[in-house]
Amino acid sequence: MTIENISANKVFGGWQKQYTHQSKTLNCDMRFAIYLPPQASSGEKVPVLYWLSGLTCTDENFMQKAGAFRMAAELGIAIVAPDTSPRGDDVADDDGYDLGKGAGFYVNATQAPWNKHYQMYDYIVKELPALIEASFPVSNKRAISGHSMGGHGALTIAMRNPERYCSMSAFSPICNPVNVPWGQKAFTAYLGKDKSTWQAYDASELMRQATQFLPAKVDQGGADNFLKEQLTPELLEAAAKASSYPLELAIHEGYDHSYYFISSFIEEHLRFHAKHLAK
Repeated sequence: MTIENISANKVFGGWQKQYTHQSKTLNCDMRFAIYLPPQASSGEKVPVLYWLSGLTCTDENFMQKAGAFRMAAELGIAIVAPDTSPRGDDVADDDGYDLGKGAGFYVNATQAPWNKHYQMYDYIVKELPALIEASFPVSNKRAISGHSMGGHGALTIAMRNPERYCSMSAFSPICNPVNVPWGQKAFTAYLGKDKSTWQAYDASELMRQATQFLPAKVDQGGADNFLKEQLTPELLEAAAKASSYPLELAIHEGYDHSYYFISSFIEEHLRFHAKHLAK
């Protein structure tokens, strides 16, 4: 598993770096970013927060806009931000922003032409953590978070793999994708018309049926343009009540869907994860 460093910036005593590698899971070259806090330079193996970004994003959005490095340095947490889909000239794409490149939805596609490359679930759960843990001074203590499409990915991946993560969180997640336009379009293309196969990638369905629990934190902006049509946090809250899932969900009035919202509360999320990563 070889990786190539393509950029490096020192920040708050640590390093923000970008790498490329050949992904066997996705059958293409992939890029990811990693922030290594100063503790990682002193021989200490640090825990990792995986951040999954939303539609149209790359590995750069969170690293450049979230303002997470100061607190990550203080807490001694590495942050890994992968890309949001496979990339390359031969990778299937769509004219819409909500399908294809930049819109992998963190599922394993079963339908052609998407299934050749779009195996983002396996990439995030298996290949990328194995690569990170083999290449950097990090431990196997993991947390996962994300925004919008990435919030959907973070919640579903964590609930399907509770033994792999210490905690999960999300900003403005797509909470019930099987019943909203973004999810229905993507799932029909990637997974086919049999809606029974969609349930495994729906946070509300998984939370309602859960028997193993992870600490969970979700923050949502009350002025988010996508709140009612695409995000539906009230359905996730209802699912948590049905299974007694330990979900912390807060609606913040006046905040929208942007990184202005994320940067306002990212330190709370990092402290939340640090508490559980330390156990």
